[in-house]
Amino acid sequence: MKAAIYTFGCKQNYAESSALARQLEQLGYAIVPFGDDADVVVVNTCTVTETADRECHKIVRRALRRSPHAAIVVTGCYAQLHPEAIARMDGVRLVVGNAEKHALGELLERALTTDRPIVECSDDLRSRDVAFVPAAFSEHDSRTRAFLKLQDGCDYSCSFCTIPHARGKSRSMPFDEISHHVERLTKAGYREIVLTGINLGEYRSPTGERLLDVLELLVSLDLGCRFRLSSVEPNRMHPDIVEFIAEHPQVCPHFHMPLQSGSPEILRRMRRRYKRELYAERVHRIKELMPHACIGADVLTGFPGETDRHFEETYAFIASLPISYLHVFTYSERERTDAAHYHDRVPLRVRKERTARLRQLGENKRRDFYQSNVGVRLTVLVESYDVAAGGWVGYSENYCRVVVPDATEGEAVEVAIERFDGALLRAAAHSTRPSQPHYIALPVVA
Repeated sequence: MKAAIYTFGCKQNYAESSALARQLEQLGYAIVPFGDDADVVVVNTCTVTETADRECHKIVRRALRRSPHAAIVVTGCYAQLHPEAIARMDGVRLVVGNAEKHALGELLERALTTDRPIVECSDDLRSRDVAFVPAAFSEHDSRTRAFLKLQDGCDYSCSFCTIPHARGKSRSMPFDEISHHVERLTKAGYREIVLTGINLGEYRSPTGERLLDVLELLVSLDLGCRFRLSSVEPNRMHPDIVEFIAEHPQVCPHFHMPLQSGSPEILRRMRRRYKRELYAERVHRIKELMPHACIGADVLTGFPGETDRHFEETYAFIASLPISYLHVFTYSERERTDAAHYHDRVPLRVRKERTARLRQLGENKRRDFYQSNVGVRLTVLVESYDVAAGGWVGYSENYCRVVVPDATEGEAVEVAIERFDGALLRAAAHSTRPSQPHYIALPVVA
């Protein structure tokens, strides 16, 4: 029997898809690429934007065209919010909510014995105590970088966001389990571990430890790998975390802090938990301590009530900051959010125009940041050979994509950056290879 998985959305979803794959393997399924003929196809969905919902329907239809007799399983955030609508789609045999993902194997066996679709989805996760389920995944077969889920859910109430409904209350991996998972990943050969969460800055172990305690633990383990934070809200990027990262090269100088808007009025309407002055303070402190640190931001355009003046405030605010790149999203109305009921909607054409302007600003910021790294020595974790780039390619500690002319897959190479070619940084031919421990291949943690 064969199974395929298609994943939408965030790194958290990819980590959870990896855990779902291992459940299927335990049932005797061979995991095949999506698009190959399969007996079971799992679609792990996202619901951050309206486009993600439409894409889910398209992927289900694509799966059925390739495997007409496959049992389609839909899970993830869209499944959590719209289970009955999904169950009415042709070919869907099982709809699994986020709280029930860990029981996929048992639910699938039951679904395959009936002709009617089964829906296993709790009504509102915000009112339930949902257990934390660990997960990890890798983007590449070379096993260079792993993503480890430390936190799930969100207690915030941003007026545009469905995540609290889809994921439930904030919960975290117990502190005393972290070292076990990290040690298994490093023994499996991973040289970088990215710490992920739906709201990672809200990590709080049942025994009270916070994100800074996690970083202190990871550095103390001395495992010969580096660590990277995924997105952390600016109100949770405390100065002591920034100072710790500045003092410990084992933690990458890469900070992704969602901004969403640079207008004080729009931030209040969004119910964000910070003011733009705090955001600017965090950015400048990072750059003061780590001049070559990478700082990324999420921005949402066209939120209800965003006038031309509000947008220009956002544009000017971002332009004034030493931000390295932007992820720009166009606002779309989402059910179960307060913002969906606001009346002063921005025309879709205007939303898209603003998105285009900010994406161009983000590209300019990225190019300036890459150019600023010319002449700097960086450590590149080599991932794969890129024929088009003409060399080995990987990420530096400060999240620059670098071409290394002479390297080996999976090694960390210290290089001097020679030039920026408009897309990638190019390293000089001679490099230094830090000593590497010998790794034993073990499976990725569930």
